[in-house]
Amino acid sequence: MINKNVRNVAIIAHVDHGKTTLVDQMLRQCGQFRAAQLKGERILDSNDLERERGITILSKNIAITYQGTKINLIDTPGHADFGGEVERVLKMADGCLLLVDALEGPMPQTTFVLRKAFEFGLRPIVVVNKTDRVDARPADVQDEVLDLFIELGADEDALEFPTVYASATQGYAALDPAGRPGNIFALFDTILEHVPTPEVDPAAPLQMLITTLDYSDYVGRIGIGRVFAGTISAGRNVTVIHRDGTQAREKVGELYVFDGLGRRKVAQVVAGDICAVVGLNSVDIGDTIADPHDPQPLPIVRIDEPTLHMTFRVNDSPFTGRSGKFLTSGHLRERLDKELQRNVALRVEPGPTPEEFHVSGRGVLHLSVLVENMRREGYELAVGKPKVIFRQLNGKKTEPIEMCVVEVPTAHVGPVMELMGARRAICNKMETHESQSHVEFTIPTRGLIGLHNRLMTATQGTIIMHHNFYEYEFFRGGIPHRMSGVLIASEAGQVTAYALDNLADRGVMFVSPGQPVYKGQIVGEHCREGDIMVNVCRGKKMTNIRAASADKTVVLNTPREITLEIALEFIEDDELVEVTPDGLRLRKRHLLEPDRKRAARGRGPMPLSRSETAPPCRSATLPPRRAPRSPGRARNGV
Repeated sequence: MINKNVRNVAIIAHVDHGKTTLVDQMLRQCGQFRAAQLKGERILDSNDLERERGITILSKNIAITYQGTKINLIDTPGHADFGGEVERVLKMADGCLLLVDALEGPMPQTTFVLRKAFEFGLRPIVVVNKTDRVDARPADVQDEVLDLFIELGADEDALEFPTVYASATQGYAALDPAGRPGNIFALFDTILEHVPTPEVDPAAPLQMLITTLDYSDYVGRIGIGRVFAGTISAGRNVTVIHRDGTQAREKVGELYVFDGLGRRKVAQVVAGDICAVVGLNSVDIGDTIADPHDPQPLPIVRIDEPTLHMTFRVNDSPFTGRSGKFLTSGHLRERLDKELQRNVALRVEPGPTPEEFHVSGRGVLHLSVLVENMRREGYELAVGKPKVIFRQLNGKKTEPIEMCVVEVPTAHVGPVMELMGARRAICNKMETHESQSHVEFTIPTRGLIGLHNRLMTATQGTIIMHHNFYEYEFFRGGIPHRMSGVLIASEAGQVTAYALDNLADRGVMFVSPGQPVYKGQIVGEHCREGDIMVNVCRGKKMTNIRAASADKTVVLNTPREITLEIALEFIEDDELVEVTPDGLRLRKRHLLEPDRKRAARGRGPMPLSRSETAPPCRSATLPPRRAPRSPGRARNGV
């Protein structure tokens, strides 16, 4: 049986190619909403982090109705680090809209999402977006997309893909590159014509695959997925088949289907549609909801393995507990377990101590978003330097390699090639369009850590860089670490402008006057190799002698602003990023200098010495030393 009244469509593309903006136009022009219901831009990016960063982090489900047909739209992230979100939701779709920039053409993430779409058997519709740009080249981009289809081994039906030329910002779509109809009805018509209708059997035993989890304080856990066979009804007993093969008998509480931007309560859902199920306490992503009389599991969606890992540990700095509510290892473990229920690309393992956890993900941005969410929720923690996950193949070490695409002015190609070559990158392709150069590299993942800031400096902020996981290759060799050392606070207290002024020639500062610091905190980047201890709390001594510079105005350099991503790329193995609700701090793993020296020699740090907790022994056992006698004065006034 074919469900002709439903189309399930996923929107996939590289980052910044206009997916969410196109969804805005589809919502405004489908005729289902009033103008007052759709305010602002990027309507589906409702998360605070998504709006701040301007990217989609979580996949979203909505439904619109066009000419009596319900179109379930699945908006997916475009950044490579959130590829797990794309992988787990593509199973719900029958077709996809592949958006490609009319100037940039196919990019690394375009290749990744299209390969996944072919693995799930989705029928693509190519949307060449941003055709209103002056430098747009839609004909060349369509040829590049065709070459990509052939490279990925698309079948004959997929090679006959329809192409729609659109501008999401201007709100038009046409089948002709020169067309400007003023609406996107051509896109709706193409979806109805080319996206396959679900072929289902409503009379078969129930099979529903859970691909997304939601939570409500009122009804608890909510499982979202597609019904592949049979019919699911509210109040019905079902069997939940978990990923490990175990089964649990539960009862469906309520059913909701997607309607516009929200959900609508229904009594039953027929196969082919996407719905939300309430009342199943044990349901998880990848589970199958099946008929209790004939429980048959659906194939589990395979998610690519992580390539990076970081250490999450309890914050043990002197400032711990000043602003956070959740401080202990139990709080961290509970929060990470909760994240594992939704974030299918994440892995968590216990560390060498009960206070540490090894968290693995797809990239620095993937893990930093988790850390930032925890910070805003009131957690305090310390995180270490991101490290790649090596593997063994035939007794040899292999490492993750990424495809990196660079768009840079031709005048800056030289510095880019020099920096990339030092990090074991191999140039595969280079093209020049007028004054811009398009360069493609394969580079180790560890070579990308800390590279973006150096490239921005070398190209005066003109470079555009995208990268995506390519494959595992044999270890390519060593990569240079950070060349400069750091400035370490030698005393605890408040930072003074007098001290910063005297240390201005030592390097770039991370702190400003008035900020509290503790011993062992990193307060700046040294201008040379090696770490040095500095006192940023030293104040000017008061005397009764007038100084020539008494009225001098201290003008300080602006301290460097440290974001979470910059901090993670800056630190080395012996350093940590302290994350608290009131901000970030960089610190040494061992706060005391003797402990750092012992750790550098391969031995563990000494216990806290008596000198750190009590006054020096001299003041407790010896009388105070007398002041020296003036040599020009005799005794007894003689």
